[in-house]
Amino acid sequence: MKLYRYEAFASAIEKKIREGIYKPGQKLPSIRELKTQYQTSVSTIQLGYEHLIIKGLVDSVPKSGYYVSHKVWHPTKVRPERRLPVVRDAVFTHNLAWITSLRAGRHVVSEFNVAAPGDLMIPQKLLLRTMQQVIRECGSGLLRYYPPEGQLLLREEIVKRAATYNTRLQAQELLITDGALQALYVALAAVCAPGDVVAVESPCIFSALEVISMLQLKVIEIPMDSHTGFDIDYLRKACLKTTIKAILVTPNFQNPTGIAMPDTHKQALLAVAQQHGIALIENDIYGDLHFNGQRPVNIRSLDDSGLVMTYSGYAKTLAPGIRMGWLAPGKFFPKAERLKFALGSTVSPVYQETVYRLLQTGSYDRHVRTFRMQLAKNAYDTLHLLSAWFPSGTTVIPPAGGYNLWAQLPEKTDMERFYQRCEQIGVRFTPGYIFSFSSLFPRCFRMVFADKYSAGRKAAIRRAGQKAG
Repeated sequence: MKLYRYEAFASAIEKKIREGIYKPGQKLPSIRELKTQYQTSVSTIQLGYEHLIIKGLVDSVPKSGYYVSHKVWHPTKVRPERRLPVVRDAVFTHNLAWITSLRAGRHVVSEFNVAAPGDLMIPQKLLLRTMQQVIRECGSGLLRYYPPEGQLLLREEIVKRAATYNTRLQAQELLITDGALQALYVALAAVCAPGDVVAVESPCIFSALEVISMLQLKVIEIPMDSHTGFDIDYLRKACLKTTIKAILVTPNFQNPTGIAMPDTHKQALLAVAQQHGIALIENDIYGDLHFNGQRPVNIRSLDDSGLVMTYSGYAKTLAPGIRMGWLAPGKFFPKAERLKFALGSTVSPVYQETVYRLLQTGSYDRHVRTFRMQLAKNAYDTLHLLSAWFPSGTTVIPPAGGYNLWAQLPEKTDMERFYQRCEQIGVRFTPGYIFSFSSLFPRCFRMVFADKYSAGRKAAIRRAGQKAG
């Protein structure tokens, strides 16, 4: 296989870092030295170092040079079926490139690794028209601070809409946040201190693991059942051995598996949290994207203890650029309110006013109905394409909503080679190992189906499946 020019020296440096020849914090050869040694251009050497930075192996220090990162990650293979409740330090490598378009190049044909609506699924005209209306009507008022807890009319609309799926909220307890991820940060920081233990789904979305790492928390990874989701029996055993301060779950169409937790399991999980006095942090960001029937209930709708902290947002249902979410922190409101203020007193007034109008006029619900129908069709097409083109022995969890699909390739598949060959043809999936602190899913990958299927995207899946064989 032909290597890019920068890979010749980048792979040599990576090998020395992995083998411990280059120690954490050690300064690496300069661009001038490598240019002379490898007889190549400055831009090629810079590209190689950027590649190592993205992999989390190297740090760049302005006006000083390049150094071995202090957070070099050495993957370990663990058999999930033999796991016991083990508390681990939340140290995680920088895998951002696998879940965003950061790795994108000119040869990219199809990205199935970005968990956000594709350009053709975003209601562009509706959003831009509404934003223009907001700017005309609000004028210079958009340039001022809004209330730290968020615009009151917006919070009241969120409360009204939550009531339609039997979730009782109060406008006074809602905090408008700068996206759902900030809501998660506030929720965890409100109930945990560095060194505390959090129970998380395994697999668990990479961004949540990053928040846990930044807060210096420890985790117990709770396995996911392909039908019922979060393994509650496993959690019960863990609670007997460890003091758990918070439980983090996505009960409705979990990312990356797409699993919907049955209502009986939601009640059982809540019972465990109440028995042990554990804060239960619930991500309901995909709850509106059900394929069939009524919207599933969230755990907050079953709670009367105040232990459930529910959060959601609009980046997954409207557009990734609409960085606005909300948090209902339950009994933990006082500290959550202070934390939210410390992170930034005002969320974008334009986004707040835009989402308020979309909710108030019913435009949001009309869009979501159309979006759900397209996603359901995409899910069907995705399952059909994987079945037709991927090797025998590939297993898939059919999603009941959302737009994430979890697949596992046959046991003898060379996954590194599979990802390399997909890269060559411009196709990207998210490797399963980044959804765990322990690299538990080496043969799994997440596939996002949040964009319309063109003939080119279907052909890309066909080629990827052939590369897996």
